Amino acid sequence: MAERGVMFGHKKSKTHPRMKPYIGGNKNEIELIDPEATFSGLKAAIAFLKETVSKGGLALLVGTEAPAKETLKHFASLFSFPYVTNRWLGGTLTNFKVIHDRLKYFEDLKAKKEKGELAKYTKKERSEFDEEIGKMTISFGGLANLSRLPDALFVVDITTHDTAVREARKLKIPIVAIVDTNDDPTLVDYPIFANDHNKKSIEWVCEKILEEVKLGKTVQKKEEPKEQHER
Repeated sequence: MAERGVMFGHKKSKTHPRMKPYIGGNKNEIELIDPEATFSGLKAAIAFLKETVSKGGLALLVGTEAPAKETLKHFASLFSFPYVTNRWLGGTLTNFKVIHDRLKYFEDLKAKKEKGELAKYTKKERSEFDEEIGKMTISFGGLANLSRLPDALFVVDITTHDTAVREARKLKIPIVAIVDTNDDPTLVDYPIFANDHNKKSIEWVCEKILEEVKLGKTVQKKEEPKEQHER
Protein backbone atom coordinates (compact mmCIF):
# COMPACT_ATOMS: atom_id res chain seq x y z
CA MET A 1 0.00 0.00 0.00
CA ALA A 2 2.77 2.42 0.89
CA GLU A 3 4.64 1.73 -2.35
CA ARG A 4 1.49 2.40 -4.39
CA GLY A 5 0.74 5.59 -2.45
CA VAL A 6 -2.64 4.29 -1.28
CA MET A 7 -2.42 5.78 2.21
CA PHE A 8 -1.21 9.26 1.21
CA GLY A 9 -3.98 11.84 1.30
CA HIS A 10 -3.96 15.60 0.84
CA LYS A 11 -2.39 18.31 2.97
CA LYS A 12 -3.77 18.62 6.48
CA SER A 13 -5.29 22.01 5.63
CA LYS A 14 -7.60 20.32 3.09
CA THR A 15 -8.85 17.56 5.40
CA HIS A 16 -12.61 17.22 5.55
CA PRO A 17 -13.77 17.18 9.21
CA ARG A 18 -15.72 13.95 8.68
CA MET A 19 -12.58 12.16 7.47
CA LYS A 20 -10.70 12.58 10.77
CA PRO A 21 -11.74 9.14 12.17
CA TYR A 22 -10.13 7.46 9.16
CA ILE A 23 -6.77 9.22 9.35
CA GLY A 24 -3.96 7.35 11.06
CA GLY A 25 -1.20 9.94 11.07
CA ASN A 26 0.51 12.83 9.36
CA LYS A 27 3.84 13.07 7.55
CA ASN A 28 5.27 16.40 6.41
CA GLU A 29 1.77 17.93 6.59
CA ILE A 30 0.34 15.13 4.41
CA GLU A 31 -2.47 13.15 6.01
CA LEU A 32 -1.98 9.37 6.17
CA ILE A 33 -5.09 7.22 5.78
CA ASP A 34 -5.50 4.42 8.33
CA PRO A 35 -4.86 1.11 6.47
CA GLU A 36 -7.44 -0.67 8.62
CA ALA A 37 -10.09 1.80 7.44
CA THR A 38 -9.05 1.15 3.85
CA PHE A 39 -9.35 -2.63 4.15
CA SER A 40 -12.62 -2.42 6.07
CA GLY A 41 -14.18 -0.17 3.44
CA LEU A 42 -12.77 -2.28 0.63
CA LYS A 43 -14.25 -5.46 2.12
CA ALA A 44 -17.75 -3.93 2.33
CA ALA A 45 -17.52 -2.49 -1.19
CA ILE A 46 -16.38 -5.81 -2.65
CA ALA A 47 -19.21 -7.69 -0.95
CA PHE A 48 -21.75 -5.26 -2.38
CA LEU A 49 -20.27 -5.32 -5.90
CA LYS A 50 -20.04 -9.13 -5.90
CA GLU A 51 -23.72 -9.36 -5.02
CA THR A 52 -24.61 -6.75 -7.66
CA VAL A 53 -22.70 -8.59 -10.39
CA SER A 54 -24.06 -12.00 -9.33
CA LYS A 55 -27.57 -10.69 -9.89
CA GLY A 56 -26.73 -9.32 -13.32
CA GLY A 57 -26.62 -5.78 -11.98
CA LEU A 58 -25.21 -2.81 -13.85
CA ALA A 59 -22.59 -0.45 -12.43
CA LEU A 60 -21.75 2.92 -13.97
CA LEU A 61 -18.06 3.82 -13.50
CA VAL A 62 -17.07 7.49 -13.25
CA GLY A 63 -13.60 8.99 -13.28
CA THR A 64 -12.68 11.88 -15.57
CA GLU A 65 -9.29 12.79 -14.11
CA ALA A 66 -6.22 11.50 -16.00
CA PRO A 67 -5.01 9.02 -13.30
CA ALA A 68 -8.35 7.16 -13.34
CA LYS A 69 -9.32 7.01 -17.01
CA GLU A 70 -7.50 3.95 -18.35
CA THR A 71 -8.01 1.93 -15.18
CA LEU A 72 -11.77 2.49 -15.26
CA LYS A 73 -11.99 1.70 -18.97
CA HIS A 74 -10.26 -1.62 -18.31
CA PHE A 75 -12.52 -2.32 -15.33
CA ALA A 76 -15.61 -1.53 -17.42
CA SER A 77 -14.50 -3.72 -20.33
CA LEU A 78 -14.32 -6.83 -18.13
CA PHE A 79 -18.00 -6.61 -17.20
CA SER A 80 -19.40 -4.63 -20.16
CA PHE A 81 -20.18 -1.80 -17.74
CA PRO A 82 -20.86 1.73 -18.98
CA TYR A 83 -18.36 4.41 -17.98
CA VAL A 84 -17.72 8.15 -18.01
CA THR A 85 -14.10 9.21 -18.41
CA ASN A 86 -14.45 12.52 -20.24
CA ARG A 87 -17.18 14.72 -18.81
CA TRP A 88 -20.22 13.96 -16.71
CA LEU A 89 -23.34 15.08 -18.56
CA GLY A 90 -25.74 16.73 -16.15
CA GLY A 91 -28.92 14.66 -15.99
CA THR A 92 -27.27 11.38 -16.97
CA LEU A 93 -29.22 9.76 -14.15
CA THR A 94 -31.92 12.23 -13.15
CA ASN A 95 -32.93 12.95 -16.77
CA PHE A 96 -32.18 9.46 -18.04
CA LYS A 97 -34.89 9.38 -20.75
CA VAL A 98 -33.33 12.31 -22.60
CA ILE A 99 -29.85 10.78 -22.30
CA HIS A 100 -31.17 7.40 -23.44
CA ASP A 101 -32.84 8.99 -26.50
CA ARG A 102 -29.57 10.71 -27.40
CA LEU A 103 -27.75 7.42 -27.04
CA LYS A 104 -30.21 5.72 -29.40
CA TYR A 105 -29.77 8.54 -31.92
CA PHE A 106 -25.97 8.23 -31.64
CA GLU A 107 -26.02 4.46 -32.17
CA ASP A 108 -28.43 4.82 -35.09
CA LEU A 109 -26.27 7.47 -36.74
CA LYS A 110 -23.16 5.31 -36.42
CA ALA A 111 -25.00 2.30 -37.85
CA LYS A 112 -26.19 4.32 -40.85
CA LYS A 113 -22.65 5.47 -41.56
CA GLU A 114 -21.29 1.91 -41.35
CA LYS A 115 -24.00 0.68 -43.74
CA GLY A 116 -23.27 3.47 -46.19
CA GLU A 117 -26.72 5.01 -45.75
CA LEU A 118 -25.24 8.49 -45.39
CA ALA A 119 -23.70 8.36 -48.86
CA LYS A 120 -26.88 9.85 -50.39
CA TYR A 121 -26.20 13.16 -48.64
CA THR A 122 -24.01 15.98 -49.98
CA LYS A 123 -20.34 16.16 -49.11
CA LYS A 124 -21.03 19.04 -46.74
CA GLU A 125 -23.83 17.14 -45.00
CA ARG A 126 -21.67 14.02 -44.64
CA SER A 127 -18.94 16.18 -43.12
CA GLU A 128 -21.45 17.56 -40.62
CA PHE A 129 -22.57 14.04 -39.73
CA ASP A 130 -18.94 13.02 -39.17
CA GLU A 131 -18.38 16.02 -36.94
CA GLU A 132 -21.53 15.20 -34.96
CA ILE A 133 -20.46 11.57 -34.55
CA GLY A 134 -17.04 12.70 -33.35
CA LYS A 135 -18.49 15.00 -30.71
CA MET A 136 -21.03 12.43 -29.57
CA THR A 137 -18.34 9.76 -29.32
CA ILE A 138 -16.57 11.92 -26.75
CA SER A 139 -19.76 12.47 -24.76
CA PHE A 140 -21.51 9.13 -25.18
CA GLY A 141 -18.82 6.65 -26.25
CA GLY A 142 -18.58 4.99 -22.85
CA LEU A 143 -22.33 4.89 -22.24
CA ALA A 144 -23.22 2.39 -24.96
CA ASN A 145 -24.11 -0.24 -22.35
CA LEU A 146 -26.22 2.11 -20.23
CA SER A 147 -29.49 0.51 -21.32
CA ARG A 148 -31.21 1.43 -18.05
CA LEU A 149 -30.51 3.22 -14.80
CA PRO A 150 -27.54 1.55 -13.09
CA ASP A 151 -27.77 -0.51 -9.91
CA ALA A 152 -24.61 1.12 -8.58
CA LEU A 153 -22.32 4.06 -9.19
CA PHE A 154 -18.55 3.61 -8.80
CA VAL A 155 -16.74 6.94 -8.51
CA VAL A 156 -13.12 8.00 -8.32
CA ASP A 157 -12.96 11.46 -6.67
CA ILE A 158 -16.40 12.37 -5.32
CA THR A 159 -15.45 16.03 -4.90
CA THR A 160 -14.73 16.44 -8.60
CA HIS A 161 -17.82 14.41 -9.50
CA ASP A 162 -20.19 15.95 -7.00
CA THR A 163 -22.94 16.27 -9.64
CA ALA A 164 -22.87 12.53 -10.35
CA VAL A 165 -22.97 11.80 -6.61
CA ARG A 166 -25.93 14.15 -6.08
CA GLU A 167 -27.87 12.55 -8.93
CA ALA A 168 -27.26 9.04 -7.61
CA ARG A 169 -28.25 10.03 -4.07
CA LYS A 170 -31.44 11.65 -5.35
CA LEU A 171 -32.42 8.40 -7.08
CA LYS A 172 -31.18 6.27 -4.16
CA ILE A 173 -28.61 4.49 -6.35
CA PRO A 174 -25.91 2.98 -4.09
CA ILE A 175 -22.52 4.66 -4.43
CA VAL A 176 -19.14 2.95 -4.16
CA ALA A 177 -16.25 5.40 -4.23
CA ILE A 178 -12.58 5.91 -3.56
CA VAL A 179 -12.70 8.53 -0.81
CA ASP A 180 -9.69 10.74 -0.07
CA THR A 181 -8.95 12.94 2.95
CA ASN A 182 -10.56 16.03 1.38
CA ASP A 183 -13.90 14.25 0.78
CA ASP A 184 -17.06 13.84 2.85
CA PRO A 185 -17.41 10.06 3.37
CA THR A 186 -21.03 10.35 4.51
CA LEU A 187 -22.08 11.05 0.92
CA VAL A 188 -21.10 7.51 -0.07
CA ASP A 189 -22.73 4.17 0.77
CA TYR A 190 -19.51 2.17 0.38
CA PRO A 191 -16.44 4.41 0.85
CA ILE A 192 -13.01 2.98 0.10
CA PHE A 193 -10.52 5.20 1.94
CA ALA A 194 -7.54 5.72 -0.36
CA ASN A 195 -5.61 8.21 -2.45
CA ASP A 196 -7.88 9.15 -5.39
CA HIS A 197 -5.41 11.32 -7.31
CA ASN A 198 -2.59 8.82 -7.80
CA LYS A 199 -2.75 6.35 -10.71
CA LYS A 200 -1.02 3.53 -8.83
CA SER A 201 -3.33 3.91 -5.85
CA ILE A 202 -6.44 3.80 -8.06
CA GLU A 203 -5.05 0.75 -9.85
CA TRP A 204 -4.41 -0.98 -6.51
CA VAL A 205 -7.99 -0.46 -5.35
CA CYS A 206 -9.46 -1.61 -8.67
CA GLU A 207 -7.16 -4.66 -8.76
CA LYS A 208 -8.36 -5.72 -5.31
CA ILE A 209 -11.99 -5.33 -6.36
CA LEU A 210 -11.52 -7.15 -9.65
CA GLU A 211 -9.72 -10.08 -8.01
CA GLU A 212 -12.76 -10.80 -5.87
CA VAL A 213 -15.62 -9.73 -8.13
CA LYS A 214 -14.27 -11.62 -11.16
CA LEU A 215 -13.79 -14.71 -8.96
CA GLY A 216 -17.37 -14.47 -7.75
CA LYS A 217 -18.63 -14.11 -11.29
CA THR A 218 -16.64 -17.18 -12.41
CA VAL A 219 -17.94 -19.31 -9.55
CA GLN A 220 -21.51 -18.29 -10.28
CA LYS A 221 -21.19 -19.26 -13.95
CA LYS A 222 -19.74 -22.66 -13.04
CA GLU A 223 -22.56 -23.35 -10.58
CA GLU A 224 -25.43 -22.43 -12.90
CA PRO A 225 -25.45 -25.69 -14.98
CA LYS A 226 -25.43 -27.72 -11.75
CA GLU A 227 -28.43 -25.81 -10.42
CA GLN A 228 -30.32 -26.32 -13.66
CA HIS A 229 -29.52 -30.03 -13.61
CA GLU A 230 -30.78 -30.37 -10.04
CA ARG A 231 -34.10 -28.85 -11.01
